Amino acid sequence: MWLWDTQEVALFFSITLYVCHLAGAISIRSPQQSLTRPVQQDVLFSVDISCVGIPTIQWTFMSGRVSREIGAWQPGGFTNVSEDYMDRILTYTNGSMGLSDLRIQDTGFYVITVTELSGSSKDAGFVLNVEEVLYEDLQYLAVFAVVLASLAGFLMVSMWLMDKAYSQINAWRQRRQMPENDVTELQPL
Repeated sequence: MWLWDTQEVALFFSITLYVCHLAGAISIRSPQQSLTRPVQQDVLFSVDISCVGIPTIQWTFMSGRVSREIGAWQPGGFTNVSEDYMDRILTYTNGSMGLSDLRIQDTGFYVITVTELSGSSKDAGFVLNVEEVLYEDLQYLAVFAVVLASLAGFLMVSMWLMDKAYSQINAWRQRRQMPENDVTELQPL
């Protein structure tokens, strides 16, 4: 005695396969999830998404202090980028996003959410670390060191020349204070 008939079992398996298909229907692949870039450079959050139908792609920025939406778009359709990122974002149909003119404040977590028309969605995250450019600081330090060394060299040469001039003036004064040869010399007896 069966509790379920054949049609109910077939329907159950069909629904189970459909749910499994929906769960695995969205795929987000990325070659790199942790990125480090210097200030004022560009970064590409490279992804390759696959899903059933046309997805909606949404990117969100999160850090310890703030969470904000960057933008959302559909490949070949609408693009809606927030005002904070309007001039700095490039969107791609494969889900990738480019961010230009990086700032220290851009350091944080970037989350892509891919949503299908059926409502199922999948997320993937990236970590971006924006570093200050150290070689510029070293360049300023090197120029400062060269200026200080030049100034020290100039002061040393100036002191040497002043010492020579002082020695010459002292010698001239001593010669001037000595009596000249005159008739007061000792005469032979």
